[in-house]
This record gives sequence, C-alpha cells and structure tokens, in this order.
Amino acid sequence: MTSPQVELLIVGMEELHTMDPARGEGPTGRILDAAVGFTGGRVSYLGPAATAPEAARRVSAPGTIGLPGLIDCHTHSLYAGDRAAEFRRRLNGEPYTSILESGGGILSTVRATRAASDETLAERLHARLSAMLRQGVTTVEVKTGYALDEEHELRCLRLLREGPWPQRVVPTYLGAHAIPAEFRQDREAYVQLMLQRVLPQAAELAEAVDVYCDRGAFTLEETRRVLEAGMSRGLVGRVHAEQVDYTGAAALAASLGCASADHLERIDAAGIAAMAKAGTIGGMLPTAMLYMRDTAPPARQMIEAGVRLAVATDYNPGSAPCPDLWTAATLSCLLMGLTVEEALLGVTRHAGLALGRPELGWLTVGGPGDLCLMRPPVGAPARAETLVQHMGGHRAAMVVREGRVVVEVVSGW
Repeated sequence: MTSPQVELLIVGMEELHTMDPARGEGPTGRILDAAVGFTGGRVSYLGPAATAPEAARRVSAPGTIGLPGLIDCHTHSLYAGDRAAEFRRRLNGEPYTSILESGGGILSTVRATRAASDETLAERLHARLSAMLRQGVTTVEVKTGYALDEEHELRCLRLLREGPWPQRVVPTYLGAHAIPAEFRQDREAYVQLMLQRVLPQAAELAEAVDVYCDRGAFTLEETRRVLEAGMSRGLVGRVHAEQVDYTGAAALAASLGCASADHLERIDAAGIAAMAKAGTIGGMLPTAMLYMRDTAPPARQMIEAGVRLAVATDYNPGSAPCPDLWTAATLSCLLMGLTVEEALLGVTRHAGLALGRPELGWLTVGGPGDLCLMRPPVGAPARAETLVQHMGGHRAAMVVREGRVVVEVVSGW
C-alpha cells in the first residue's frame, strides 16, 4: 500500500516538540532533525527528516524550533474601549474589587462594547488575533462577557461564529462575568435572564460556558446553576475560580465535570484533590497575577497532586492587557515555578484539554495540521528553552494551520 501524496513537507528543523512523550524524547516528545508532512489539512508524516517522503512542496527550515500550533485557552479579546484610567487607579492602590463595585472595571468595558458597531468589534478582534497568529498561536479561545444583556451577548457570539478569523476561534459564553448595572438591585432577575433566555440561544453558538465566581461577581450557588444549565445543553464547562477570594469554585468545577478552572490563586487542598481526581485542568494566568500584584497559585502542589496545568494570557483590557502567549509562558516559570517543559505543554496540549478539545495542541499522524516554526532569539541556540527564557516578542518564521501555510516570514529559508 503506497503512502498518500504529501502536499506540504517541512524538513530540517533543529528540534520538533510533538507534545507526545511516546513520539520522542522527554515530556514534550522532542525529535531532532525532524520533518512534518501535511495532506488534506492533517499530519501525514511525523519523524526524522532522513526518512521523509516526497512532497508537492518541500520547505527546508534549518535553525528553527517546531511546535504544535500554540493555543491561548483563556482570552477576553472581543471588546471595545480602554481602561487606562483604571490602570492609574490601581497604581494608586485602589483594589480592583472597589473599582468594579463603583461601576468601573468590567462594567466600563460593557458600556463601550455595547455601543460599538459590529464592524468596529470585528476589525479590532481581527487585528488582535492576527498579532497572536504571528506569534504561532493557531487556536484562540474568546469569551463574551463584555455585553451582559441578551441582544449584545448573542451579537458577540454570532460575530465569533461568523468570522472569518485568521485562526481557529473557540467561542465561550461568559454572560456570568459581572452583574450589569441595570440589574444591581435585582441580581436574581439577571440570573434568570441568562438561564431562561440567553443560554438556550447561546448554546447554539458557543462551545463553552464560563462563570466568574468571586467576591463582587457570582456566588457559588449562582455559578452552579449557570454551569449546569449550560453543560446540560452540551457546552463545555469552565470557571474563573479562587482568584480574589476562596469560594469553593474549583471543587465545584471538578464535581460538575468542567474541563478547566482558571486563576486558582486561593485554591485549597480539597479543591486541588477534587481537580486531580476529576481531570479538571488548572488554568494558570500569570499576566493577570502580575498586573493584580497578587500571590502565585500553588502550581507545584497542583502538579504533584496530578493536576495538569494550562497557561494562557487572560488577555483583556483591564487586569491583563498582554496578548503575548510567550510572555505568559515565561512568567509561568518565573512567578509560578513551572519548568520549561511544563510551560510548553501549558500553551499546547494541556491548553487543548482545557478547551475540551483534546485533539489540539500536539502532533500525531492523522491529527490536526497545526504547526509553528520559531527562530531562537539572536545568538541563542535553536532550543525551545531559549524561547521561554527570553521574555516575549517572539515571532514565528512560519505558521501552518490545517495543513496550509498562513504565515511565512522568510521564503526559501
């Protein structure tokens, strides 16, 4: 039986990290002098360059580091307006919860997003996603939650569904992000609006449902009700958990079978044990922790208990205005104690699991044809650890999404 014609073959990478330990060396499955072939949008060859098949297009990429297409599994990148004034207030020592409770924070972005046209929202999101693509990010989770009413939350979800976007977008319904100003005197009415009107429609457009469970946001019982309603309609469950105050949201997420619980600065031992048992991914968001001047979550304790950790930007206009996933990877090592390998898994395979998309974030024959080729920082060896060591600003030399080259900085290498 003859092998299928390979449409695109990339050879000569110094190293390729497949994120499959069965495929190569170490926890990231490293292969030296590697090649990857693509046919029909899928990986059709994976292995040494010396045994690679013929291909319709062959690209030699010496001096590069190959990785699965990166995944930013937690972003709030669909919004209008800015929060520069809030940044000044926080620098002057005002707590974020105080800003939120006074009508700032999320609620200020809600006002701007509701007022923005479809064209403005789409144009700004496209620009943000394009910048992420140039860093090697081929999958981006994008949450709603900056509209907080029926009309505009559904409008945002339709925009996310319709695109077209430069990479794969995973839409998440986050109507339970904050209590909107018009419902501050009757929060139960807002919960009922989500449960009875918005969620049934959102379930046709989104892939996941998320809740911000914290002081100033949603209670544990409200979180349960929203998650159960969304997950019963087939949405993947996700939670903002234990960030500002301990709430028990991480244990709740595990008990409900949520794919991930994110932030986790104040998670307790019981929450860690519950997540480990359930297989719930812990989402590490170091840029938010840095901007909020917060303490680190107990990442090493979670890893030792068996919790797999994803790493994401939490990109948003207020508490984490940093869209650079490589910066988040570096900070996860410096601030949270992850190893280089754990950080790389966090922005690839574990991030796919956090989205409920286990097929994403690793390379295997027959799997999705997503690949990024990175050049090392100037003067550094072509090893993945140099990308994590040098903070941010990295740009991909080539990005392949579903077997098609979507970024090519240098032709012919």
